[in-house]
Amino acid sequence: MIKSKLALSGSVIILGVCMYLFFPFPNNVMIGARTTFMSFPVYDQDGYSLLGIIGSVLFVIAMVLLVMGIKKYHFRTVLIVAIVYALLPNLLVSMYQETFASGIAAVSYGGDGKCSFETVAGSTSDGECTLELKNRSNEAVSFKLEFIDSYPLEDGTQMESLMNLAGPFSISIKANDSTSIHLKELLDVSDVPRHVENGTFSKVHIKLIDGDTSRTL
Repeated sequence: MIKSKLALSGSVIILGVCMYLFFPFPNNVMIGARTTFMSFPVYDQDGYSLLGIIGSVLFVIAMVLLVMGIKKYHFRTVLIVAIVYALLPNLLVSMYQETFASGIAAVSYGGDGKCSFETVAGSTSDGECTLELKNRSNEAVSFKLEFIDSYPLEDGTQMESLMNLAGPFSISIKANDSTSIHLKELLDVSDVPRHVENGTFSKVHIKLIDGDTSRTL
């Protein structure tokens, strides 16, 4: 089955480096990514990501070494390794959060939050956001919540971050519990030169703040 231990070992090492480069904890490394390859943000709001491109190239090299290191079942093995590589980081994060993590490090977010905005007057906007967070630790956790624009625009137009005009929002979650968060605010946008007037955003990004510690999800 094994054709070259050296090639196989090299593949494993390179895959480990790739996973380390863009490990999804404590922060979401894909915020702002517009073009991705596996877990690598190749293109974002700042243009092409050199580190993302390097990671993509390293991943391809690792797959080539994997094929060189085994005698048969090349396609099947590459497919299995790619699936495991895609799933393993989130599995490791979940295991850590359910065992050793505390505070905001133990909070998980599925990324399915939604925000909508509607202008109700010249300088007033109706903002509404819903999302669900889970505390995986055995202790209650409290923190401040802010919203992050998923795709920052060059002209500085605010989108989801408009909700921060009424924030930051104080959130508390019981031990080993999930909480559905529904925020509805009337926002004064008179001092915001550029902002979305009407629109709905899905998979919104957020920031959790606990003193000097923060996480972007």
